[in-house]
Amino acid sequence: MAAKAFDTEITATAEALIGPWRQPRQMLQAQTYDAHASIHDDATAQKLGFKGGTIEGPTHFSQFAPLGAQLWGRVWFETGCLSAHYRSVCYEGEEVQAILSKPLPGTSQCQIQMVKRDGTEVLRGTASVGEPHAATALEARLAELKPLADPVILRDVKVAQTGKRQTVRMAFDQTMGDLYPFSLRQKLAVITENSPYYSGVDNPWGRPIIPIEMLSVLFQYRSKDDPLPARGPAVGLFADQEIRLIKGPLFVDEDYEVEREVVALSGSRRTESAWVRTRVFDTAGTMVATMLLNMATMKDSYAPYEEEYRQLYGAGR
Repeated sequence: MAAKAFDTEITATAEALIGPWRQPRQMLQAQTYDAHASIHDDATAQKLGFKGGTIEGPTHFSQFAPLGAQLWGRVWFETGCLSAHYRSVCYEGEEVQAILSKPLPGTSQCQIQMVKRDGTEVLRGTASVGEPHAATALEARLAELKPLADPVILRDVKVAQTGKRQTVRMAFDQTMGDLYPFSLRQKLAVITENSPYYSGVDNPWGRPIIPIEMLSVLFQYRSKDDPLPARGPAVGLFADQEIRLIKGPLFVDEDYEVEREVVALSGSRRTESAWVRTRVFDTAGTMVATMLLNMATMKDSYAPYEEEYRQLYGAGR
């Protein structure tokens, strides 16, 4: 018999499942891309107006895993989906709580939210299993997006641009490169919600499975080998993210192939965003998962932004 997936203490009300308060760990202080530190580095983040290095968004996905498992059971690990808009950053030492509103009878999708002690909303979105027959949080956001006007950093990036397929794998002691300078084993030592499913064979599939937050790491592992033609160096952050399992779970020490496609370009006063959908295939060619990621690049982090804007569009923004 398989072990229980989680020992997390969950509060159940008539309307929701509520997880415990947790303090996620920051593991990306040494992350580099474009040969410079990232927003997870204290000094870099402070230059851009943040209090310090931020916790990467998908770290928060782990706190929803016990809630999804309690609501849906095994199917959560096989066809679960988290679709989230990140609303505010979180710093190491801050406590956060995951809340999953129960779905209406006969439906398989519900609302999710994460909050800090002071009520600040860290993220909001949807959780679902299978085919929910309703737009996920990010599918709804995509449908409402206005195209990016007057791009500077992303002026060479085009919608429908597709990268080459790449083989990726995650072993327990494999450091996941400059973007993710730690291993799965190191993550499991500090993950907010650990599970025997992640480290052993005592689960319904008889093999260790990859936690949902680490699927983001796996899917992005080799992205630097086939980067988008964005201008840089510049600093980006995850603004929206959806991870969907189609034929899961995904397993430790297993080869997968990933393929990325730009599906939208958008912007705000401070950012230019490339929305990339990653499709993940097993060695037989079956699509087993997808990820939709909005990587928002901060305009102020690109030194020649104002000068190039004037050159391209004839006036200041």
